[in-house]
Amino acid sequence: MPTALLIVDAQNDFTEGGALAVAGGARVAADISEYLAQHQGDYALVVASRDWHNPDDSNGGHFADAPDFVDTWPPHCVAGTSGAEYHANLDVSGIAVHVKKGQGIPAYSAFQGFTDGGETLASVLIDHGITAVDIVGIATDHCVRASAVDAVTEGLAVRVITRLTVGVAPESSIAALSEMAKAGATLVA
Repeated sequence: MPTALLIVDAQNDFTEGGALAVAGGARVAADISEYLAQHQGDYALVVASRDWHNPDDSNGGHFADAPDFVDTWPPHCVAGTSGAEYHANLDVSGIAVHVKKGQGIPAYSAFQGFTDGGETLASVLIDHGITAVDIVGIATDHCVRASAVDAVTEGLAVRVITRLTVGVAPESSIAALSEMAKAGATLVA
């Protein structure tokens, strides 16, 4: 079964010191790099997503001056800033496809993004004959959850490698893991 590794949003703004820092984000980025070094040959394709928000608008109401941290957020991962870049602990040399999401609209799932060539993640996976995806990254309770649920909806066999994810809060991360499992994703440690 041709499998892809999807690395979700291992970016500076989602790690310690970033605009929407997740405790443990830098460690997860390093752990993903170590995992990829050991398992590169297990994957037919390695893809990474990034939030990549427009600098000059609210991105469809995603940014707010008084964010509720549910549907609205402070500015983060603004295109062209250091916050939008991959964390230094993530070795990007093995990543073949880069997907950017959230340009002008709220977008949590990597399946809502596009490559620089305008391709959707779903079309990239189809073009490569991918039928399964392993998902890792930040944050378990937001973009990892949305990407995993969308991957199942796309008809892919989905595994979420939980030791290579980190969430914003324990309660919401547990709920997100449950949601992913109910949707049909397999959770592995």
